[in-house]
Amino acid sequence: MKKIITVAGARPNFMKIAPIDRAFKNFAPEYEHLIVHTGQHYDDIMSKSFFKILDISEPAYHLNVGSGSHAVQTAKVMIEFEKVCIEEKPDLVIVVGDVNSTVACAITAKKLHIPVAHIEAGLRSFDMAMPEEINRKITDSISNIAFLTEPSGKANLLKEGWESKNMHLVGNTMIDSLCYIMPQLEKSDILEKLNLSEPFAILTMHRPSNVDDREQLTSLVNILEQTAKKINLVFPIHPRTKAKINEFGLSKFLEVNGITFCDALNYLDFMTLLNNSKFVLTDSGGIQEEAAFLRKPCVTLRENTERPITCKTGSNILVGNDSDKIINAVNNAISSDGNNIAAVSDLWDGKAAERIVKIIIDMENNL
Repeated sequence: MKKIITVAGARPNFMKIAPIDRAFKNFAPEYEHLIVHTGQHYDDIMSKSFFKILDISEPAYHLNVGSGSHAVQTAKVMIEFEKVCIEEKPDLVIVVGDVNSTVACAITAKKLHIPVAHIEAGLRSFDMAMPEEINRKITDSISNIAFLTEPSGKANLLKEGWESKNMHLVGNTMIDSLCYIMPQLEKSDILEKLNLSEPFAILTMHRPSNVDDREQLTSLVNILEQTAKKINLVFPIHPRTKAKINEFGLSKFLEVNGITFCDALNYLDFMTLLNNSKFVLTDSGGIQEEAAFLRKPCVTLRENTERPITCKTGSNILVGNDSDKIINAVNNAISSDGNNIAAVSDLWDGKAAERIVKIIIDMENNL
């Protein structure tokens, strides 16, 4: 019997590991698949609800690391995950994405001479000011197997010295999860709860580059107030963003007409909103991919993206903090019917996890 551990810690990880978990069930008991939940995101909406909605097995271990600085959080994960690896002696550790849990568990496994597979490998923003970019580069530098979501990942890893035989373009497991829940979207009553009937757009904003600087946040708030006069905005507001709005004396923004504020939403409700929206305005990473798959315009409040395929489809436009670019992109998104957005990839078909698990099974003798 082979034992595989897959690590999840933060919100985006859960969508990425769910199809992996379901795919491994087809190979039990020859393959035992264990989930380790680091607890990097630890409230019900951010974690537990994903296990319910996506039919993920209960974690074998919950590390309960909680929040903290990058160093503190990473150190806590490494200490606790080392105990798990010593006890379970896995044949392979799978890490996903680019959060602190990803790099912490990859380092820990590697130092214990356990092979590491990285799902969503090779993505690069080329912006070392982003903590995620540091996590991505370190994780890839020590991984044994790279599972790629898009061609740019292969090009980047080849430049970094990877051999093609260790890289596999398999598609996107987060899109697997989106395909999985699409038939369930009609069960969500979020449109009724938020009283949404007219055309609306979604706003998400939490990155330090956008919310931690008073001048930048003030500029964005002004643009968003103007946007709300043209189209209703739904804003599941991050606690960090709300705190900064209040700290910088911008609390009147929280009462602006045309913006519906709500707390963080579970996956099903948020995807229901995205599927029914006119467009999305965001500084997130994964939402760029989900919007591209659903052929929704995405206005990204960043100077760069590690997901360039979303720009190539015509879905995603990078506007940074340039007011004119933001306003023009929003106006174009409002008038867009989505017909200019191309399909992302033949491999974004809901079967990426099946391909990943098959590759792992075929490599059994090397584990």
